[in-house]
Amino acid sequence: MAHRIARVNEEIRKELAKLLPTVKDPRVPSFISVTEVQTTPDLKQAKVFVSVMTGEEKEVLKGLKSSAGYLRGALAKALKLRYTPELLFVMDTSIKEGLKINQILADIATKEEEK
Repeated sequence: MAHRIARVNEEIRKELAKLLPTVKDPRVPSFISVTEVQTTPDLKQAKVFVSVMTGEEKEVLKGLKSSAGYLRGALAKALKLRYTPELLFVMDTSIKEGLKINQILADIATKEEEK
């Protein structure tokens, strides 16, 4: 069962990555990444983790929430599942945090070279 949910999560992630650039809401940037999808065991809900490099994160989440019905309908057509899960969007800040850590390490390395 866990293997099936993992496969479903990956398929939903791939489809949403294709669908998100088609969203017409101006709050949703064209460059948005779906980093992970976590579906409940009954496939009723899916947490969709997204990452954006630009834009106000709260506004992006509002745009995604208002587009959830369109995205769910498009997912239902693309994936042959008994139930298409309700989509809950969550901001994934791990990419930004990683960039920040890399910058700190680069600054430390530069200071070490100056000594």
